[in-house]
Amino acid sequence: MINRVIFDDNLNALRKLPDGSVDLIYIDPPFNTGKVQARTQIRTSRAEGGDRIGFGSQSYSTEVIGKKDYRDAFDDFLSFLRPRLEEARRVLKADGSLYFHIDYREVHYCKVMLDEVFGRENFINEIIWAYDYGGRAKDRWPAKHDNILFYAKDHQRFTFNSEDIDRIPYMAPGLVSAEKAARGKLPTDTWWHTIVGTNSKEKTGYPTQKPLGVLERIIRASSNPGELVLDFFAGSGTTGAACLKLGRRFILVDSNPQAIEVMKNRFTNHPEVVFE
Repeated sequence: MINRVIFDDNLNALRKLPDGSVDLIYIDPPFNTGKVQARTQIRTSRAEGGDRIGFGSQSYSTEVIGKKDYRDAFDDFLSFLRPRLEEARRVLKADGSLYFHIDYREVHYCKVMLDEVFGRENFINEIIWAYDYGGRAKDRWPAKHDNILFYAKDHQRFTFNSEDIDRIPYMAPGLVSAEKAARGKLPTDTWWHTIVGTNSKEKTGYPTQKPLGVLERIIRASSNPGELVLDFFAGSGTTGAACLKLGRRFILVDSNPQAIEVMKNRFTNHPEVVFE
């Protein structure tokens, strides 16, 4: 199966895709935080008098080996997104779905816009991805969740493979049968899943990288093997990694050269991934 990574402005790339050609879209656009999103990669080595102390009070020196960043600020965020979402609806198949990943800053405005583009009747779910990692604000409730808005192109006909979704443990397994306890239960619209940690094997060093487990759940539920998944804010390429694992085809689009380099490294052992 040929999989494509396109280095281009995503609106331009979307306009080149044919009508009704994509089975599932997942996007994780910039969140309009008003900040520069950045990750610095370092290498550590044992050294006397180093700049950090590790396990067993051992001394280590650190060396900065790379930095990846992008500016996450828009004068008119919705005007930036709307033509891209209109194109997204056009390229979806009649039974296709869109998952739109955002956070608390813009989700309310994006929900109203998506209702206008896709039709309010085609809104299926708001998924809360909750995690517990990183610093905690002292002047408000710490923000530890993202919002994922799930729309169908047609609410009367869309893919949802409930039997293929990963199961989670019962909180009180003694209250259900042994068979049910062993199988686990379906997740709800609140997903507890850790972020990609600094020491995770998944870590690419790209800012805002999302966990493979979250993408796998979405792709299992809302597409079938061999179908085509589109992510036009591809970033580190997690959507593509999940598709390779689950036997789906993909198109990834990003205009950030650093994202393309990360994806080239991530897919280096996959000759079926073509860079354009």
